[in-house]
Amino acid sequence: MAMPFETALRLVEIGLALAILQRAAEHIALGDRAIFAAQAVAAVVLVVGAFRAEAALALWLAGLWQLHRFRGPYNGGADKMVLLSLTCLALAHWVPVAQEVALAYLAVQLVLSYFVSGWVKVKNPDWRDGTALAEVFALSAYPASNALRGLAAYPGLMRWGSFAVIGFELAFPIALFSSATLLGALALAAVFHTANACLFGLNRFLWAWLAAFPALIWFQDRIFG
Repeated sequence: MAMPFETALRLVEIGLALAILQRAAEHIALGDRAIFAAQAVAAVVLVVGAFRAEAALALWLAGLWQLHRFRGPYNGGADKMVLLSLTCLALAHWVPVAQEVALAYLAVQLVLSYFVSGWVKVKNPDWRDGTALAEVFALSAYPASNALRGLAAYPGLMRWGSFAVIGFELAFPIALFSSATLLGALALAAVFHTANACLFGLNRFLWAWLAAFPALIWFQDRIFG
């Protein structure tokens, strides 16, 4: 499925803005209103489509400020992915000659985020035998039902679940060779992130990764189409 560059860029903008709005709303609800209220305003401006370049730059600068304030990406991978996407978005708007390179870099990093995660897991014996996944269910710091935590008591289920996650992540780059397989892989990835959000409260990962999907759809058609 072909996706024009401008369409992909616009969809990344909207996805990122929604991810940032969610994060800002959480902080505002906790009383941390100053910079996060400003981020929310810039995100709304980006969704509307007015002053897109300025809004992207403002959100990128705010992301750098967050790194300083919290001494790193306090929410781990989700914040890293949002800042990476904002960096590519700002470059695409403010350095016209690097527009396609910026979006292509985001697409490549998205692919690597899955493959590297799978590679790290497959080298870890605890992931290969299901122990690590069982610990995720049993010891998750996020709210989870007793029934969900009880799944950790089924080693066979945990082992096959580990194989499924590792296999999907390692095989993800293969999906680039056709638009049909890529759309299928992205659909599976969306289900995976949605399940993590619903089961373990990892909602920020859902929106951070989904926001980058249009960049990969464009990239696949640009390189392999």
